[in-house]
Amino acid sequence: MRPDPVLGLLGLAQKAGCVKSGEFMAENMIKEGKSFLCIVATDASDNTKKHFNDMCSYRSIPYMEYSDKESLGRAIGKELRATLCVTDEGLAGQIQKKMAEVAINGKD
Repeated sequence: MRPDPVLGLLGLAQKAGCVKSGEFMAENMIKEGKSFLCIVATDASDNTKKHFNDMCSYRSIPYMEYSDKESLGRAIGKELRATLCVTDEGLAGQIQKKMAEVAINGKD
């Protein structure tokens, strides 16, 4: 099984200090206008998904649902994470591009 390229980019973004994770930190980054991409785990609660989707939609911040809490957390070297924000515009763009490629072609 090949490693997930999106999760690999998230790990790189974390090492660069450009990922804020957890509901409290992610919400603050969105409200402060410092987030360029919000990712919510597919297995997060419906309430969490709606809350972050609404916040991002209101502020025109890209919102995506991807992977599960365990994988998102592991990718950034932390425990389970349902929500995270990417705070670098360039990295956010690269992650979105890779997500689109994965959606079209699969992980291989």
